[in-house]
Amino acid sequence: MSVLTLASCGNEPPPETTVEPLLTGEPRPEIYADFTLQADLSLLTDNQREMIGVLIEASEIMDDLFWRQAYGDDYKEWLESVGVGDAGRFAEINYGPWDRLDNGRPFIEGVGPKPLGANFYPPDMSKEEFDAAYLPGKKGLYSLVRRNENGELTLVPYHVAYEDELKATADLLRKAAALADSQDFANYLKLRAAALISDEFQVSDLYWMDVKDNEIDVVIGPIESYEDRLFGYRAAYESYVLIKDLDWSAELARFATFLPELQEGLPVPDEYKFETPGSDSDLNAYDVIYYAGHSNAGGKTIAINLPNDEEVQLQRGTRRLQLKNAMQAKFDKILEPIADVLVDESQRQHITFDAFFANTMFHEVAHGLGIKYTIDGSSTVSEALLDVAASMEEGKADVLGLYMVTSLHDSGELGEVDLRDYYVTFMTSVFRSIRFGASSAHGKANMVRFNFFVEHGAFVRDAESGRYRVDFERMREAMADLSRLLLTLQGDGDYEGALELTNTKGVIGEQLQADLDRLTRASIPVDITFNQGVAELGLE
Repeated sequence: MSVLTLASCGNEPPPETTVEPLLTGEPRPEIYADFTLQADLSLLTDNQREMIGVLIEASEIMDDLFWRQAYGDDYKEWLESVGVGDAGRFAEINYGPWDRLDNGRPFIEGVGPKPLGANFYPPDMSKEEFDAAYLPGKKGLYSLVRRNENGELTLVPYHVAYEDELKATADLLRKAAALADSQDFANYLKLRAAALISDEFQVSDLYWMDVKDNEIDVVIGPIESYEDRLFGYRAAYESYVLIKDLDWSAELARFATFLPELQEGLPVPDEYKFETPGSDSDLNAYDVIYYAGHSNAGGKTIAINLPNDEEVQLQRGTRRLQLKNAMQAKFDKILEPIADVLVDESQRQHITFDAFFANTMFHEVAHGLGIKYTIDGSSTVSEALLDVAASMEEGKADVLGLYMVTSLHDSGELGEVDLRDYYVTFMTSVFRSIRFGASSAHGKANMVRFNFFVEHGAFVRDAESGRYRVDFERMREAMADLSRLLLTLQGDGDYEGALELTNTKGVIGEQLQADLDRLTRASIPVDITFNQGVAELGLE
């Protein structure tokens, strides 16, 4: 999923042996553009409107738990000490004193580098100690690593560490279930409540795949593992409260059915595409009305691809949720202004919201392509690629999303659209995502892709104007070559190769940095932050 940031290099020293402290930056709340999350609630029933308030209350608990995972249990006292000025506001956006869109640089004096393991692991633990420890289940998603009274590493399941908070969340989900008009959604909420207090999520994930008739949805729990930059093992709490856009969803419904034939056409040998994507995947558009926890930290997700469970994906596929109002905000406030500065005027007309929406949508669909297990069957791809798994997966989804657009366009499935719109909008989106920085899996993946496409002549910079254009023929060639490379690295479980690609191409060169600095001087926001809650929705 998206958001879905974030991956660290496997050869970095553990936190306690980092030699060179980061220079302290400044609070930068101005790099975020404010956007109010609203939606048309006029067609909802009284029960549905009440349910939204209950789901937001449950989401607020997820926000608290993520703060504790990202910073520590004493975050409220620390926030109070920071105050209410720019530093306090920026701390709230970043869930701590580290700038998530500046490679985790601290922005408050006296704060050291952000621990790679966040608060999932003891601060004095090294990778070597963890690797040597006998801890059955130590790579699990849903446990904290702590020290016992003898100083030895031990595991504390989430449902034990956060027992009271998770019980309160479960009670709220059951209350929401009693208000639900959709019986299937009510049943899902009850199953999700049970999952939160047991850390057993697969049954609720499978059931969620069958929930089709609900206008309101919620994604809630420990989901993405990007916050764990030490190993990429542990999931962080988050939540989205969503309202389905029925008209847009009807337009999207048919695209997931193309996955099996698109898988067959991937530009790799058969062994790298032997798995058959689940056919129950669906696509829907939503207005998001509340973000909490990991989803609200730093750069904001504009599309979701879940569940992450590989077994569920192989059995049933995934659901792709396009967050249309947040996507429109990024297009209006960020993408178009970037194009005005960096895109050649001859191609400026090819930047459209429809192409931005489609590229984002097909990125999420493309997570279902390729394989989830290495070709030798020894492990999942994510287990084999460890801390670079997230950036490899995001890079794969980006380039295969474009491959899907191209294939469907060539076969006439996209109707009378100009493929150049997708390519130029894609290039402009790379500039947008690169600004998320190296601590973001999406930002790292975009750096790799930018450098790869420049080297292959697909992105061309005019030295006189300082603007970029797409070479459309070379774009197709570069797209196929990068698809082949990433799919092969994943299928082989080639950690060293993936790490080398990330370290050599996942960097911002001097020329690109100078161009990105032009965006900063033009006061173009890097991302968005939300005014959100029951008051903004008119539910008070």
